[in-house]
Amino acid sequence: MTTSTPRTEVLGEPGPPADPAPRRRPGRIVAAALCGLLGAGLLAGAAAGAWRQHRADQRPVTPGAAYRAAAGLWHTAPADGLLPPVLDAPDSGPGGADRSWIRLALAPDADCAAALPADWRAALAATGCTRVLRATYTDATRSSLVTVGLVFTPADATAMNGLRGRLPVPPAYAYADTRRAAWTAGVAAAAPAVVYAVSAFADGRAVDAPVPAEEAARQGATGAVAEAGLGHGARSVADRIEHALAALAAPPASSAPPTATPEHRG
Repeated sequence: MTTSTPRTEVLGEPGPPADPAPRRRPGRIVAAALCGLLGAGLLAGAAAGAWRQHRADQRPVTPGAAYRAAAGLWHTAPADGLLPPVLDAPDSGPGGADRSWIRLALAPDADCAAALPADWRAALAATGCTRVLRATYTDATRSSLVTVGLVFTPADATAMNGLRGRLPVPPAYAYADTRRAAWTAGVAAAAPAVVYAVSAFADGRAVDAPVPAEEAARQGATGAVAEAGLGHGARSVADRIEHALAALAAPPASSAPPTATPEHRG
């Protein structure tokens, strides 16, 4: 039998050496600092960009800029905004009667060469022609038809003013040209566009030659076209469409009115 003496730990005896403190790696410190600087730079750039955009959004649109932007309304504005399904025209009929017009046919936007005859293309040679929108309306009694067109151009207001008095009889849409009775065509004030309208009898009768709407709507005018109010119809539909165009093209209320001058239709 053997005897062993238990070992007694001595207080204060050093234990195993502790792990040394982890050493910082200079490369990681530099990378972290660069990431922080990059992130701060991106945030500052985004904030500055947002501020610049905010300032730009608050800046009034100049009339010239609004006029130029309106050249693209043919594809940015809804069709029902440019050529509304219903047109109300108070006091626009013979004797100041109220009139209303319902859209019967709406054409897809068309290339100028396909939608306009040669004399119109010649008249627009100086301004160019981008696109044509067309629709045909009927009055509440279904006794007359009015084709209306919007011809958009890339021209400025000065070039558009040169079209005044040079626009020929407009083409019809959804009925034959031989049925055209009264017509009007003018340069829009708010956009580089021409607004035209031409009326016809709904019963299909042909007319010898279309007459200017102002002539047919003149007080005391005689003949079937004048007495049927077809001059009033062409003029009032064209006016309603020009008003719709102007509403879509208008700059913010703080800006001045459009640069082009309105035209007296004839």
